[in-house]
Amino acid sequence: MSQFLSGAIMMACWTAGLFFMRFWRSTRDRFFGLFALSFWLLALERIILALLDPVDETRTYVYLIRSLAFAVIVLAIVDKNRPGRDALPRADP
Repeated sequence: MSQFLSGAIMMACWTAGLFFMRFWRSTRDRFFGLFALSFWLLALERIILALLDPVDETRTYVYLIRSLAFAVIVLAIVDKNRPGRDALPRADP
């Protein structure tokens, strides 16, 4: 059951990354690109966890990928709310 839930979470993260990538392609806003990257990092972390042995003590280092994904989310939010950031012109679809 754990493998199934891990796969479902991985698929949801991958889909969320595709969702944000679609918005990045139409707006070219770094916010959406960074969010897509962070969700794909979370999907990668789930894939690696599914492939490792559950009792392997080195698997705690895999959680650094999750920390990096959350750091990218924080970076995207800080970058979006930074004062004086010039807005990029919106591309026509």
